[in-house]
Amino acid sequence: MGEQQVGESVELAYSAEFADVNEAVRVRLRATRWWPFMRWTARGVGALAVLVAGLGLWVGDVGAAVTLVLLAAVAVGAAELVPWGTAWSLFRLIGSQGDATAVVDEDGGRWTSRDTDTTIRWALLPRYVETPRLFVLLTAQQSGTGFAYLPKRGLAGPTEADRLRTLLDRNAARV
Repeated sequence: MGEQQVGESVELAYSAEFADVNEAVRVRLRATRWWPFMRWTARGVGALAVLVAGLGLWVGDVGAAVTLVLLAAVAVGAAELVPWGTAWSLFRLIGSQGDATAVVDEDGGRWTSRDTDTTIRWALLPRYVETPRLFVLLTAQQSGTGFAYLPKRGLAGPTEADRLRTLLDRNAARV
């Protein structure tokens, strides 16, 4: 297989799947600076609350212990549900648009669905992450939330993934 020529494009056709959106949201969150900090802070607060609850049980304050264990569960549970809730919200929006096509070329990407037609240039999405099922395009800002995803199942064939990867490597930095 030869090097892809400038001016070529790669086309994808797919319908929205929750698993794809969920994975893309998780990739985006992992690429931010604040998400890992927030997640580990929630876990740390949860662990501290459980330790203090143990101390409360030791001194006989069962009510405070139960309250602290519930606080720990809420802190950790909320942090763990953020990606799922975000993905579910986006999936409902994306899924309501029906089937989508994406065309990626040297200028960037163009996503089209029933009611939308969006073009995003490489300057806005200069980074990408490849997972076993997706290519996730990311904004340059590590604190930002912008991303787009390209499901590999939407490609016409297995060699198209190599063509898309080559195109992405030429225009975006692999994270």
